[in-house]
Amino acid sequence: MPSELIAAYPLNPRDMARVLVYNRQNGSVTHTLFKHLFDFLPHDIAILLNDTKVIKARFFGHKTSGGEVEFLLNAPLPENCYSVYIRGRVKEGMDIFFDQGLQAHIITCYEDGTRKVAFSQNGEAIFTEKLFEILECIGHIPLPPYIKREDNAEDSVDYQSVFAKEKGAVAAPTASLHFTPAMFEALKKRYETHFLTLHVGAGTFKPVEAENIYDHVMHEELYAIPKLTCKLIDSQKPLLAVGTTVTRTIEYYAREHQAFGKCNLFLHPHNKPQRVNHLLTNFHLPKSTLIMLVASFVGLEKTLELYEEAVREKYRFFSYGDAMLII
Repeated sequence: MPSELIAAYPLNPRDMARVLVYNRQNGSVTHTLFKHLFDFLPHDIAILLNDTKVIKARFFGHKTSGGEVEFLLNAPLPENCYSVYIRGRVKEGMDIFFDQGLQAHIITCYEDGTRKVAFSQNGEAIFTEKLFEILECIGHIPLPPYIKREDNAEDSVDYQSVFAKEKGAVAAPTASLHFTPAMFEALKKRYETHFLTLHVGAGTFKPVEAENIYDHVMHEELYAIPKLTCKLIDSQKPLLAVGTTVTRTIEYYAREHQAFGKCNLFLHPHNKPQRVNHLLTNFHLPKSTLIMLVASFVGLEKTLELYEEAVREKYRFFSYGDAMLII
């Protein structure tokens, strides 16, 4: 993966991103711009989007000794605790201090690198909504690790879809980032459009390190699907999923018939989609579960072929990069 193709900043306007369109019916590949997306979408489809909102999940504190510590909030846990990644040496029982009277107590250190912590403010336990409120003041947008720069004020807008609503993600559903307000309004007028929520966790960036992909332990992410969206998924209407997060949530529901919970579905060429017909997605990291999800639609050989073409054509890769449409 040529490093110069990794997009460090988004395009402006958003809909000037390029799209590689792969038509599975005739095998054709077309290169276009996102603003021309409607020219390639089938007419009879319903479109599903993830309305999760990225929180300022990266924040900095210090130990009693004064040593600096970096937190990345991952996901809420039962009993008002949280899963976090911590950069800096910590031990169970340790307290970490932040601005605005925020304090974290380290409860458990797990082998996978996550830590179970409880937060308080000025000595009183706080719940998720209050924690997010504090992080909005002291936190940073958690740009992916392959974007080698600090976040800036623009990222608070750029790393968020125009329809982001439900707070809780620590990474953006990046296929959604290409929609401008005007294009999103046009989308709703042309197509039946529905939302679901999957709060993207930091585990989305975790590579598959197992030699056999069946041995990979998939991360869990909280999701919720409204009744109308469930009704649509239960119907026979052809579906376009905007992004891998939407795809996994739909497919998890199609298998488990649960409208909310934790999604840990791993889609790959030996576990193919059962309900999603078409996919709009960005280009993903090598060895990731996300590129394997793409392969679940078109096969490993074709996925590699399409990615090689995208590299030859100098597409922009990953979260702030260009897109692929599989129809």
